[in-house]
Amino acid sequence: SHDLRAPLRSIDGFSRALLDDHAQALDSMGRDYLRRVRSAVQRMGELIDDLLQLSQIGRAPLQRREVDMSALVRSVVETLRRTSGEREVGCQIADGLAADADPGLLRVLLENLIGNAWKFTAGTPGAAIDIGATTKDGIPAYYVRDNGAGFNAKYADKLFTPFQRLHTEAEFPGTGIGLATVQRIVERHGGRVWAEGDVGKGASFYWTLSGSNMGSGT
Repeated sequence: SHDLRAPLRSIDGFSRALLDDHAQALDSMGRDYLRRVRSAVQRMGELIDDLLQLSQIGRAPLQRREVDMSALVRSVVETLRRTSGEREVGCQIADGLAADADPGLLRVLLENLIGNAWKFTAGTPGAAIDIGATTKDGIPAYYVRDNGAGFNAKYADKLFTPFQRLHTEAEFPGTGIGLATVQRIVERHGGRVWAEGDVGKGASFYWTLSGSNMGSGT
């Protein structure tokens, strides 16, 4: 991580110096090129951060305990509300959700899944996200559902592969690593994760955690 960041800092620093000290020597196109360079550097930094997190999730020992998942979900949603300005998103959170899980990793999982739902409902009037527990094909599972952009169901398996994106960066920003991180966390807990959806009709993500007392269901 440190080795990758060193050249990025140089690229960003010299690009910023050119813009700050020599902008008058550049035309508008030249200044735009430098801004694009800095934007690409920042994106590479985000990719490094996400890859580092993915790597650490595979190595850190699990610290499982009983977690009030409803409270954890509310905390994640409140953080999203604070950082989303005036945007209105209806969130339905089931009461009494419980999980036998590593609380730090569970928070990362929820931040990725709820954050994705928040992002992919950006262009949806009456955006809504639903978080709870249910029985799916006879299997108790947690879920995060939304009424956003959705995805082509035939590519559902690709969602959990690093850098696989079903939407362009221009449509929805992101690194394409978040769902791979979710899968790694679920697998470390002895569970599985899967997705259902359709283009323009929203998406549903389900996951299990081996040994969890799930609490409330719908």
